Amino acid sequence: MGSEFLAYYWPLLLTAVFFCLYVVLDRVSPKTIASLDENIIAIILALMTLVTFSQVVARYGFNSGWGAALEFTRVLFAWLILFGMSYGIKIGAHLGVDAVIKLLPAPMYRLAALLGAGLTLLYAVLLFDATWFGGMLALENKGSTGGAYAYFAKFYKVPIGMEDLKWPGFIQEWFGVKERVPRWMPYIILPIGLALLAYRALQGFLLILTGKKEAIIAAHEAEELVAENKDVLKD
Repeated sequence: MGSEFLAYYWPLLLTAVFFCLYVVLDRVSPKTIASLDENIIAIILALMTLVTFSQVVARYGFNSGWGAALEFTRVLFAWLILFGMSYGIKIGAHLGVDAVIKLLPAPMYRLAALLGAGLTLLYAVLLFDATWFGGMLALENKGSTGGAYAYFAKFYKVPIGMEDLKWPGFIQEWFGVKERVPRWMPYIILPIGLALLAYRALQGFLLILTGKKEAIIAAHEAEELVAENKDVLKD
């Protein structure tokens, strides 16, 4: 019973520890977290570029290649999205359409912005774990099977490996691990990414509520780019 309990709740504990450390560090040293976010995204993009480029060279230049390259690139792309969506809220990079709500009076526009941030928070929480919501609506036996955390925990309990990703031979020898990389390792970004999205959505909600931010979207990015570059062609 104890091992089963640990097997199910260890991933939640790991997610909670990471999340708490991230939030505390974000409050104590925002510049450190900003640098961490940017470096993680830069590393993911660099790895995707290097792997893809090397595969093109290997395939067309030497008629060879890495069999797990496609799966590895897909994993990196998923990490980029799931980690980057919270960063997008943080820097206001998510594009949105506010042509209608901009016509509203300022108090109503603020209410609409709060609604958007609140729904984003609810979306993140539901994707992380929807069992509580299913219980509220009596949906226990109607497809409400949990969320990202339950999905990740399932793969942690069941030793299923990735299809193509394998450990290098020296790691298999040194640590005595199985050949294939456990599926739960790449999937750990699911609960972590959604927890960070919920945090940034809540943060955005509070900033809008206190008047320090208008919305969590960047609806006028195109207009700003046009304004910044309107005199470029004059030279």
